[in-house]
Amino acid sequence: QVQLVESGGGLVQAGGSLRLSCAASGRTFSTYAMGWFRQAPGKEREFVAAISRNGGTAYYADSLKGRFAISGDSAKNTVYLQMNRIQPEDTATYYCAGTWALREGELRDKSQYNYWGQGTQVTVSS
Repeated sequence: QVQLVESGGGLVQAGGSLRLSCAASGRTFSTYAMGWFRQAPGKEREFVAAISRNGGTAYYADSLKGRFAISGDSAKNTVYLQMNRIQPEDTATYYCAGTWALREGELRDKSQYNYWGQGTQVTVSS
């Protein structure tokens, strides 16, 4: 069993930056590929970014590439999401998730994820 706990959300002004953290426990971080998803009110949960098991490859939603960056620290069992030039449309609850999946297409698909955190709220003021 894996437990995932997100932190780092909050209120931020448009144009600012924020770093979300996801601490994993129960199994070693490198056992799973990790992803970030977000869900705005009234919308479906959508893919943000993912990182492969060995941390060697990162994938991003096309609309977010260049502003967001995912990274992992296996020693701390933690994955991060650095959010830059944040916009009001980035307002959402952000979820960390873990998966056994390997392929890029699977890592972009929320149905392929086995473990989820409770989420952390990010609110962007204009």
